Amino acid sequence: MDVSSAQKLRFIVPSKTPWTLSEVAGRLVEISGSTASAALTLTFVLVREAQERGEPVGWVTMSETSFYPPDAAQNGTDLATLVVVRLSHAESISRAGEKLLRSGGFGVVVLDLGAADIPMPLQTRLTGLAHRHHTALVCLTKKESRAFSLGSLVSLRAHAERQRAENNRFACTLRVLKDKRRGPTWHYEELYTGPAGLC
Repeated sequence: MDVSSAQKLRFIVPSKTPWTLSEVAGRLVEISGSTASAALTLTFVLVREAQERGEPVGWVTMSETSFYPPDAAQNGTDLATLVVVRLSHAESISRAGEKLLRSGGFGVVVLDLGAADIPMPLQTRLTGLAHRHHTALVCLTKKESRAFSLGSLVSLRAHAERQRAENNRFACTLRVLKDKRRGPTWHYEELYTGPAGLC
């Protein structure tokens, strides 16, 4: 299920969930997912919150892999104010993210890395910039939950999962594997209705 290719129905977790922009601002966050995960869907929770606050969002991705804009718009994302950078080489994603972070003008910067990595010196710079400008730096990676994270500088690592419920509904869950602030003691889950044609 793509991004928001689903309509949110209700919260399943307590209202004081740590999955908010205030909780992840200034931190390096990694959301991993394997095939058919809910990483995009749950990342757009932060995107919409930032936009509601009037904070710009930057999204850096590969040309051939991106979210589906009509679904994002249908579920409340303002595409007109979403800065999307599409690149032909995965190695360029983190460097483009560095340029966005240096501007200090974004509430959220998303790096859709796929299977790409970030060299530790660059990761150090990105983390420092995110902290300095109080920007949520969210890295989306394609890997299993048991795989290593991007590195020791990751402040929050969660694995996104999607499970079918009844009536074409899906439970989208972030299972926290590492949280330097709270410890891996929580998870975030929402129930969505799948898009037309998703069986």
